[in-house]
Amino acid sequence: MTVTMDTNILFAALHSSAGASHLILRLVINEQLRISLTNTLLLEYQDVLPRPANLEKLAMTADDVLTVLDTLAALARKHAVWFRLRPNLADESDNMVVECAVAGNVDFLLTHNVRDFAGGELQGFPFTTLTPREFIQHWRKNHE
Repeated sequence: MTVTMDTNILFAALHSSAGASHLILRLVINEQLRISLTNTLLLEYQDVLPRPANLEKLAMTADDVLTVLDTLAALARKHAVWFRLRPNLADESDNMVVECAVAGNVDFLLTHNVRDFAGGELQGFPFTTLTPREFIQHWRKNHE
């Protein structure tokens, strides 16, 4: 099973060890779940997470964040995007998450903003968009 994670999932996973997002990160690190990445999405993670305000919220250093990102990059299925897919989402950065999901032929796109990914233009794509909680419920039902 392969997923693409919106940046907000990774932030939440690093922010609290008590939530579903952290459990998803653990599944990836323990190689029980595959993550799909593109250069663009990895660069988004590298841009957003080490911002000073975010480091303060995460109680981490920039080096700590980069270590996590290096680990994800090493474990990820990496994909080049040879096309620009623009499903006309309200947040332009969400389009790159969809591109990664399509390029990686993932099963699930995980985000806290499911509503931002809803819409007619995404109907028919071969992945399901879920919140972390919904994904963990699905995981437990099928893997535990």
